[in-house]
Amino acid sequence: MKAVVITEPGPPDVLRVEEVPDPEPGDGEIRVRVEATAVNRADIIQRRGHYPAPDDWPDDIPGLEYAGVVDAVGPNVSVWDVGDRVMGLVGGGGYAEYVVVPADEAIAVPDGYSPEEATAIPEAFITADDALEMRMGLRGRETLLIHAVGSGVGTAALQLARAIGATVIGTSRSAWKLERAREMGLDVAIDTSGNGGFAEPVLDATARRGVSAVLDLVGGPYVEEDVKCVGYLGRIVLIGLTGGRTAELDLGTLLKKRVTLVASVLRTRPPAEKAAAARTFEETVLPLLRRGAVRPVIHEVVPMADVVRAHELVESNETFGKVVLRW
Repeated sequence: MKAVVITEPGPPDVLRVEEVPDPEPGDGEIRVRVEATAVNRADIIQRRGHYPAPDDWPDDIPGLEYAGVVDAVGPNVSVWDVGDRVMGLVGGGGYAEYVVVPADEAIAVPDGYSPEEATAIPEAFITADDALEMRMGLRGRETLLIHAVGSGVGTAALQLARAIGATVIGTSRSAWKLERAREMGLDVAIDTSGNGGFAEPVLDATARRGVSAVLDLVGGPYVEEDVKCVGYLGRIVLIGLTGGRTAELDLGTLLKKRVTLVASVLRTRPPAEKAAAARTFEETVLPLLRRGAVRPVIHEVVPMADVVRAHELVESNETFGKVVLRW
């Protein structure tokens, strides 16, 4: 099969489409003929040599999600048949013509969704759903602050929060992304391209009460300001570190407000936890996708042969939603 291979750690041009052995499904596994995948920040960090794949996943083939058709079924699989359309998350290897996945982690593609649309769903919506539903327990009438609201996860979280009935405040360093987010229902937009921070604008927008919860895809110094602008009994869920791995926290404020700070990641979870996240997603998000209440946001679909340009595009930070790769 063909696959995009990281020939050595480095910039986007280290990626090459090469021939590699076809994978074979084992016990409880299915093989999927991948029609589309998408570029995620983890792929970029892995390409640079700083984010190795979990055990049993390829270090040299990036890709955290897929959409395609079941091509082969291993022993002890009763849920899927050859020809079924599926999508889901993988620990790596998504940039390949075929990928082998545990059968209980695959998800049926909703009717009416193209492969390009389907592959833009798993990473963004499962991550957002897990954060909002399971980690912070977001409820209607609460106020949620989303950082990097124009990202794939950010746009998914915005839609899910609105479906729950929450008020949403979003941050971005790009005014045009905030305008796009407003069109999707963002209640308050905060431009963080300057040096003024976001805590004061958030407090002003909430009559100094602070937000109920924060979904932080940035990390670094943002976490310190999260603590400042979250309200009493507020929750902060940290799922990204594009802003850095370290932060200074005022622990006194953390205690006074009784803030809950939770860190979460999907890629390195045990298979049983990933399967559970997929089942929760099927119960909570798939019905919304089926009736069009939420939709994946795609910036551009790029042929797999142009994978270098796709990585350059994501690294430019000039995208809104997902960049999809299509075989």
